[in-house]
Amino acid sequence: MAVKPTKAEKKQNYDAKLCQLLDEFNQILVVNADNVGSNQLQSIRRGLRGDSIVLMGKNTMMKRSVRIHAEKTGNNAFLNLIPLLVGNVGLIFTKGDLKEVSEEVAKYKVGAPARVGLVAPIDVVVQPGNTGLDPSQTSFFQVLNIPTKINKGTVEIITPVELIKKGDKVGSSEAALLSKLAIRPFSYGLVVLSVYDNGSVFSPEVLDLTDDDLVAKFASGVSMVASLSLAISYPTLAAAPHMFVNAYKNVLALAVVTEYSFPEADKVKEYLKDPSKFAVAAVAAPAAAASGGAPAAAKEEAKKEEPEEESDDDIGMGLFGDD
Repeated sequence: MAVKPTKAEKKQNYDAKLCQLLDEFNQILVVNADNVGSNQLQSIRRGLRGDSIVLMGKNTMMKRSVRIHAEKTGNNAFLNLIPLLVGNVGLIFTKGDLKEVSEEVAKYKVGAPARVGLVAPIDVVVQPGNTGLDPSQTSFFQVLNIPTKINKGTVEIITPVELIKKGDKVGSSEAALLSKLAIRPFSYGLVVLSVYDNGSVFSPEVLDLTDDDLVAKFASGVSMVASLSLAISYPTLAAAPHMFVNAYKNVLALAVVTEYSFPEADKVKEYLKDPSKFAVAAVAAPAAAASGGAPAAAKEEAKKEEPEEESDDDIGMGLFGDD
């Protein structure tokens, strides 16, 4: 007959197992396990088998093991896990893609009834329709102020009703009604709370970022750097193109109002002396675009259109390109 291990031996075994996993894995998902049953947990373990391991345990034991491992190895990065071990949580050690593992975990959800006293994780809305209940059950609906009517000997709900709001506790009347209607409004599974990746800890929302999101955020950052640089006249790579264009505009404006000139300024002065050339160029440009092969002279006229109100890019590039 096998001898059951003592509490001290269980703790030692747990410490050894957790420390071994910390040595083998650099990626960990911290998950909430509220309302997750043992059978459901086994299904999740089977689904993740291959490159991921689920480890549950008491928070005090997990914190203790993490501290022991950090002291033995000198790797204090694992101490970042300790503040995350709050509530009914577990750890998923993985070598796979964090996003894919997170999505796989989310698949294993089980429907659950609304039990009395349970805090609703979502809004519960009862949709209109025939309930199949006999008229003697109308008292349940009256208590909850749900409009009904009798249709062919059964109770029918007339309009959608928000029975329970997210964050509210489920009352006895709501629980009884949902039970009679055979509605299991809630679903539970492991929920990823935090992600640990090689010493860094971040929110699981980061896993949903796409390349387009990163490009958009980078472009927004570059725009902010350029704006700040222009405001304080501090040159940076982001602001350099705008600074060159603005400087060129200043030189061009000075040449227009003085006798000083240079080839690009001569073109602008020529247009200012004879505004009718603006109209000629404006007419020539659409005509060239429509024909797809306008004469070279028409193209040249369109290219020479350089009013003062042009955008930075047009002023900077168009005039320099006609040397």
